[in-house]
Amino acid sequence: MPHEQLNEQQVADYLRMDLREVVKLASRGQLPCRKVGDRFVFHKGELDHWAATRLHEWDRRRLAEIERGVSEHHGFNAHQPLLVPLIPAGGVAVPLLAKTREATLRALVELAEAAELVYIRDELLAALREREDLCSTALMPGVAMPHPRLPVPYDIAESFVTVGLTASGIPYGAEDGSLTRLFFLVCCKDDRTHLHVLARLAQILQRSGHARELLACETPEELLAALRREERAVLAAK
Repeated sequence: MPHEQLNEQQVADYLRMDLREVVKLASRGQLPCRKVGDRFVFHKGELDHWAATRLHEWDRRRLAEIERGVSEHHGFNAHQPLLVPLIPAGGVAVPLLAKTREATLRALVELAEAAELVYIRDELLAALREREDLCSTALMPGVAMPHPRLPVPYDIAESFVTVGLTASGIPYGAEDGSLTRLFFLVCCKDDRTHLHVLARLAQILQRSGHARELLACETPEELLAALRREERAVLAAK
């Protein structure tokens, strides 16, 4: 439901926050919402975007709580692999042949196109550029998670993740000016999957020493195996 509305208690449950914290942030304009009478109304898509821009600020415990709240809201099993099953055959490129932001987005989309997962390439690329222009998704050292701001139900055949590791770092808009090498393109067909995937990925990246092990991979097979191993470790820790 792309326009699903939540009340204050539902937001607290969804994002695993104290109800008083939800009301405080909403009152201060720090949580996307609108005032209806004496209550706040929240759009889930806007909340997902708000949370996605803060995943890098939260520790593994907080990320696990977020994922649990999202899973319960949508009826997912939080104890099943999620990230790796969304990577199509041929969906990992090492090295990813790109030296600019635009070339990176195009190369990651091409991996999905080769797997016949993209319907409308130009619209998908436009949604990805729009999201990056709002705020770079290079939120962790050496890593970016490009994704549309909202799900793209008409641009893709099904939800997917493609992965690329460049031979050397490229400027991708990281706040500290650092270069980025590892890219996860996350495209979801519906909002049931969007934040769930991003939270799981953030946990994997934190567990792997902020991606140091992943950045050291030299082949697509090695990178995919490392992601599978790290996701299993995240699940085992739940």
